[in-house]
Amino acid sequence: MAEDGERREYRMEELAREAGITVRTLRFYRERKLIPPPRREGRIAWYDDTHLARLRTISALLERGHTLSGIAELAEAFDHGRDVGELLGLGAPTEETPVRLTPEALADHFGDQATSENLATALDLGYLATDGGDIIHISRRLLDASAALVREGIPLADVLSAGRRVREHADALAELFTDLILAQGGRTTEDLRRLRPLAKSVAEAELSLALDRRLSKALDRRLDQRS
Repeated sequence: MAEDGERREYRMEELAREAGITVRTLRFYRERKLIPPPRREGRIAWYDDTHLARLRTISALLERGHTLSGIAELAEAFDHGRDVGELLGLGAPTEETPVRLTPEALADHFGDQATSENLATALDLGYLATDGGDIIHISRRLLDASAALVREGIPLADVLSAGRRVREHADALAELFTDLILAQGGRTTEDLRRLRPLAKSVAEAELSLALDRRLSKALDRRLDQRS
């Protein structure tokens, strides 16, 4: 047993028992590189709670209909993804709430859309990072909106592609506002932080008006088609 706050370690037979699988299955998963290599101490292989979490994740994903090949791709994406420190940068987002997810919880949000390719795209965009056996999504609002769009039948790949384009426009708007404020004599980054809500108000109002214009045009086209 490990002391409080320390990671527990297991021999192969102990790990298999804790995970509810056979030693033969554990060996198979290791050969398929579904779990990371154990720590070696002479001829003894030591596994820890990270391996146990991964095995429980594999079982949960199999129950949800994922194939071993798909799980292997997901595992590789997890193992090569950025960690939570890289995702959050200098600190937590000022307003967005990061969300901690297990891989199976992520699968519950996106179903069969939670492919290795989509996961890699989300990692590249900075939406996701890994933290041990968990995944961190940088924004509860972005997670909920993405999942809602997928439930509406929009492929996650298209949602992520749109997210990349939105990111580009958002960066341009942020740069415009930053230049507007700091170009004034004597302005500091503290002024930028203080006036930040004004930039959000302008962007939200303009987006709302733009959506109204798009909706109006769509309705006009539909009326023209009927006439």
